[in-house]
Amino acid sequence: MVEISSEEDFASLQKEYTTLEKKWEDVETSLYLSGEFDSHNCYLTISGGAGGTEAQDWAAMLMRMYLRYCERKGWETEIIEKTDGQEAGIKSATIHIKGNMAFGFLHCERGAHRLVRLSPFNAKSLRQTSFALVEAMPEITETSEVEIDMKDVRVDTYRSSGAGGQHVNKTDSAIRLTHEPSGIVVACQNGRSQQQNKIQAMNMLRAKLLEKKRLEEADQKEGLKGATKSADFGQQIRSYVLHPYQMVKDLRTNTETGNIDAVLDGDIQFFIDAELRREV
Repeated sequence: MVEISSEEDFASLQKEYTTLEKKWEDVETSLYLSGEFDSHNCYLTISGGAGGTEAQDWAAMLMRMYLRYCERKGWETEIIEKTDGQEAGIKSATIHIKGNMAFGFLHCERGAHRLVRLSPFNAKSLRQTSFALVEAMPEITETSEVEIDMKDVRVDTYRSSGAGGQHVNKTDSAIRLTHEPSGIVVACQNGRSQQQNKIQAMNMLRAKLLEKKRLEEADQKEGLKGATKSADFGQQIRSYVLHPYQMVKDLRTNTETGNIDAVLDGDIQFFIDAELRREV
């Protein structure tokens, strides 16, 4: 039993309770991160979906949101591939994220993200709905589960686009790998050399092939061929509404907030924590 003799004692106790509660929340969340690859670094890919220029702008907004989230977490980020939209935004981008439990947290963001707003690209400022797809893969440098025969991989080189240094943009250092049996394509263009880009691209290809293998195995075990939860635009996980009201709602956990500016500035940990608890 704690005796409270003054308002100062109460304020001090309340502050201590808040600190302990925050520490417990961090510990509780870490208890959920026990997956095979949760401790690995992460590749996060954002792609514009249905909606043309509007969707490409939305993809760029999401990319900024995740970069800001990673900054809040103290993680290192590097944009290893980016294709700009013709008018605005991006068609797609892949970020390499280095940090404690990066994949464990960010795998919760996989799926389609829906935006509703008054379009700045419409002369009549009509309300428009657009989608962007988020994919997360662990960085896998080695695994006995996937063997890649380089005879099955087509390697294309091309000149990197976007801002660059002494070598980027001046040589054909960008790498695109096509795994012909599966049709999986990965690309990396940010490294200073073909070799650096090829290593990153191989890591991404390895992760995608492992994910494909495990999805197929899950299908066989459950007898639900074709019912896998692949990352496509039918797998909507979160809705961001800017008009006629402001609300961000996660459709898996029903977690929501009206502070959309904070969310788009990277304040998304509470969405991730709620999804981790739901998964458990």
